[in-house]
Amino acid sequence: MKKPELLVTPHSVAAIDLLAEAGADAFVVGEQRYGLRLAGEFSRTDIAQAIETAHAKGKKVYVAVNAIFHNDIANELDEYIAFVKEAGADAIVFGDPAVLMAVRAAAPDMPLHWNTETTATNYFTCNYWGKRGAVRAVLARELSMEEIIEVKEHAEVAIEVQVHGMTCMFQSKRPLLGHYFEYQGKAMEIENRKDAKNMLLYDKERENKYPIFEDANGTHIMSPNDICIIDELAELLEAGIDSFKIDGILHSPEYLLEVTKLYRQAIDLCAECPEEYEEIKDELLEKIEDLQPAHRPLDTGFFFKETVY
Repeated sequence: MKKPELLVTPHSVAAIDLLAEAGADAFVVGEQRYGLRLAGEFSRTDIAQAIETAHAKGKKVYVAVNAIFHNDIANELDEYIAFVKEAGADAIVFGDPAVLMAVRAAAPDMPLHWNTETTATNYFTCNYWGKRGAVRAVLARELSMEEIIEVKEHAEVAIEVQVHGMTCMFQSKRPLLGHYFEYQGKAMEIENRKDAKNMLLYDKERENKYPIFEDANGTHIMSPNDICIIDELAELLEAGIDSFKIDGILHSPEYLLEVTKLYRQAIDLCAECPEEYEEIKDELLEKIEDLQPAHRPLDTGFFFKETVY
């Protein structure tokens, strides 16, 4: 059985060595000015070092250029993509057609991974972008297992699915937290807000706590639970899904490392010895449950339930 790529979002260049040893096959890195909801901030120097480090271990690096662009930054894309090409990135993650146009101008041979977070919900759209240069589509988190498998059956591009981590429920380009504190007359420097990653919106009625943070792309409110399907990988492997993503945003580097090790074990067993995987998959899930922060319960997202809007 074909093994999917295990894709991880590292917090720093230093983490790449450890995550590679833990079993990660590829990494998504980037800087907030051009990339959306990154686990760590990577300057251009960091990106070049990350690519060099990963390539030395036979791993791949994809650079996120999937932010919501206004004209000022869109006009910078040719130059930034030329840098990404020169640094040796294996692909660019994008959602805006402006990136596609810039890649055609500055790096026409650069592979593209189409990722709009929410609108990759059918194989027609995936194939549309495939015909325009994308080699991979990153599916929306709101799809069921059945829908994901159907997309894969008809897709003409590789398919990436998030198997672990948070989901963004809301984003505004406005700095809502900063405006709130300013309205209260409380000074709150932007630098401090960027580091405040333990802020939660509390929903008393549902007993849920929603992580909330601000960065250069605005305000983000995340799901109260983490997706985790370490014990439900068999159908995705059988369907031939090309890449499994672990999103480390708002988790510690130590947490991400341990989760990567567990998913590496699960993928290898599921592909090479399915019977053994079935025997220990509950144990793997329990190990991740032991790692979870108290306010971050696990669930299976929309894999086994209908999305209700």
